[in-house]
Amino acid sequence: MDLTSMSVPIHESSQVAEARRLARTCAGRLGFSEEAGGRAALVATELGTNLLKHASGGELIVRAAADESSSGEVELLALDSGPGMRDWKACLVDGYTTSSSPGTGLGAVARASRFFDVFSSSGKGTIALSRVASDSRVAPPVASSLEVGAICVALAGEMQCGDAWAFQRRNGIMQVLVADGLGHGGDAAKASHAAVDLFDSLEGLRPSEIMSRIHGGIRHTRGAAAAAVELDASQKEVRYCGVGNISAVIISPAGGRHLVSHNGTVGHQARRIQEMTYPWPEDGVLLLHSDGIATHWKIEDYPGLTTRHPSLIAAALYRDHRRTRDDATVIAVVAQPASAMRGSVQ
Repeated sequence: MDLTSMSVPIHESSQVAEARRLARTCAGRLGFSEEAGGRAALVATELGTNLLKHASGGELIVRAAADESSSGEVELLALDSGPGMRDWKACLVDGYTTSSSPGTGLGAVARASRFFDVFSSSGKGTIALSRVASDSRVAPPVASSLEVGAICVALAGEMQCGDAWAFQRRNGIMQVLVADGLGHGGDAAKASHAAVDLFDSLEGLRPSEIMSRIHGGIRHTRGAAAAAVELDASQKEVRYCGVGNISAVIISPAGGRHLVSHNGTVGHQARRIQEMTYPWPEDGVLLLHSDGIATHWKIEDYPGLTTRHPSLIAAALYRDHRRTRDDATVIAVVAQPASAMRGSVQ
C-alpha cells in the first residue's frame, strides 16, 4: 500500500472541493463502497470548510492508513495555525457554533469517523484527525499494540514524493523503514520506493541486515538516506540502523534520546552499517523524520501531545517545522492504544 500523504492547501472554497475529490479517490483505491466513500468525502468537506471559517485557512492531508483490523482506512488531518479551540468537545454538539454556520461540522465529522480526535493549543492552532473505515465496525483496542502515525508529503509542485516509508508488525514487534531519495521528484522517488519494495520483502531480518540488503539492492538508483528500526515492546528494546541524515529520537518523561545514524548514502557509499540497541520506556514515543523537517523542535513546546494518537504527534511537528524546499516525512510510534475518542485543549 502506498503510504504517501496527499496535501491540499485550504485558502478558498475550490480547494475544499479538491480535498473532497482526493478523499473519495483514496476511498475508491481502498475498495470502499459508495456509501463509505461518501463518508470520507463528507469529512474532507467539513474539515476544509472549518479551516476557512475558523482559522482563515490551513492544510488538509489525506492518506490511506493501513490497519490490521480492516482493509484500510482513509485518514484525514486538518492543520491550522489559528487561534485554537477552547472547548473542542462542545463543538461536537449540533447547533454549537462560533460563527454564523448551522454548527453541525465537527459533530458530522465525529459521526462519520471510526476514530476522531483534536489537539488544540490556545494561540497556536488546531489539528483535527479523522479516520474513516470501510464499514461501521469498530475493532476493540488491543492493549499491547504499537500504533504508528505518519505524514509523508512531496515538495510543493512535484508530482512524486522523494521520501517513502513502510512498516511491518509481527508478534508484538514493529519494524519501520524511512527512505529519503537524494534530491526530490521522480528520480528521488525511484530510490526511496525501491528501498521500500525491498523492505517489504525482507520480513524477519534485523535492521542492520535490512539496511545491508537495501544498500546492495538500490545501486541502480541515485541512492537515499535511510533508517530501519525495530521496536520490541516486550523486550523493551529499540534496535536502530541509519545511514545519512535521517533523524530519530526516543521521547519519554525522562527526556529525549537521539539515535545515531552514520554518514553515507545507501546504494552508493555507506562505510558503516551498524545496528545499535536502545532501551524502550513503557511510555515512550519513537520519532523519525527526514531532513525536510527542521531539527530544532522541542517536544516540551507541545504539552500533552506525547499521550495522543501518533498521527497527531507527526502532524504537529510537520505543521510547525517543515522546510518548504524539500519533501517531508515524520513518523511517530507509540506503545499505547488510542481510545475511541479523546482530546485535550492546552
